[in-house]
Amino acid sequence: MKILIPKLLVFFLAINLSAQTKKQKDINAIKSMCGCFEVDFKFAETFSYSKDSIYKSSENYSAGALEWAQLVNDEKNNIIIQHILITGNEDNPYVIKHWRQDWLYENSDFYFYDHNNKWIYKYKQQNQVKGQWSQKVYQVDDSPRYEGTASWIHVDGRSFWSNSTDAPLPRREITKRQDYNVMLRRNHHEIFDWGWQHDQDNDKIIRESGKEDFVLAQEKGINNYKRVESKRCLAAQNFWKENKNKWSLVRNKWDNIFNYKKDIKLKNKFNEKRLYQYLFSLESSVNEEEVSKIIDNFISI
Repeated sequence: MKILIPKLLVFFLAINLSAQTKKQKDINAIKSMCGCFEVDFKFAETFSYSKDSIYKSSENYSAGALEWAQLVNDEKNNIIIQHILITGNEDNPYVIKHWRQDWLYENSDFYFYDHNNKWIYKYKQQNQVKGQWSQKVYQVDDSPRYEGTASWIHVDGRSFWSNSTDAPLPRREITKRQDYNVMLRRNHHEIFDWGWQHDQDNDKIIRESGKEDFVLAQEKGINNYKRVESKRCLAAQNFWKENKNKWSLVRNKWDNIFNYKKDIKLKNKFNEKRLYQYLFSLESSVNEEEVSKIIDNFISI
C-alpha cells in the first residue's frame, strides 16, 4: 500500500499535467488568430437539389481585404477576438467593425439558431463539453449569429477545430436570396505557419415549423487569413482605441440579455433602420442607458 499510493499520485498528476498542456496548446492556437491579416473570401455553390427547373444557383463569390483581429479579453477560460475590416486605399482606409468570435472553455450555455431570427437557448451538461471550447460568433452589432462546441485537435503537427451548427444567411446572400432561410455551417478552423484558414462545407436549408428540413443547395467556402506586418493595420488599431469603450457597453448589454437563458427573437428593423445603423452612428462617449434602450428596441425575450 505504501508503494501503491505514490504510484497512483504520480499517475493522476501526470493526467492533470497532460490536460493542462493540452489546454495551453488550445489557447495558443486560438490566440494565433489575432493580428493583421490579408484575407481572401471565396465561396462556390457546389450542388443544388431544387425541384424548380428554373432554379438559379449563387454566382461564385470572391472578395479580399485587410483585417485586424484584436484580442479584447484574455482569460484562461474566455478569449474574445474582435475583427476589424480595412478596405480601400491603405493610405486612406475605410475602417469598419466586423464580426466577433468568443472562445469559452467547457461552456454549458448555448443559443442555437432556429430560423426566422430566432435563437433557442440550450444547456449542455458538463460531461458533454468536457475539454471542449465553444466558439460564439457575433454580428457586426454584437447580436448573436451562431455558436458550437468541439475539442481542439493537435496531432501530426496540425492544430484544428471543427464543428457543425445552424446559422442565419450570410451577409453576402441575405439581400440576394429569399429561397432559403437557414445555413448549416460545417466550420473547420486550422492554424498554419502563414496564418489560419476557415474552411466551410455549408448546406442551404429551407426550414418551416412542423416540416422536415429541405436542403436546397450546398456550397464550399474557404477564407484564408495570411499574416502580414501589424503596422499595415494601424488604422484599425487606432479605430479600436477610440471606440472600444462604446463596444464594451454593447457587449455588456448583450451579456445581460443572454444571462436570462431564454429563447431570443430579433427584429430586423426598428423605425426602418437596422441595429448596426443605430450603433455605428453613436459617439464613442455614449452612455450605458442609451445603448441599452437602442438594443431593447430590437429584442423579444
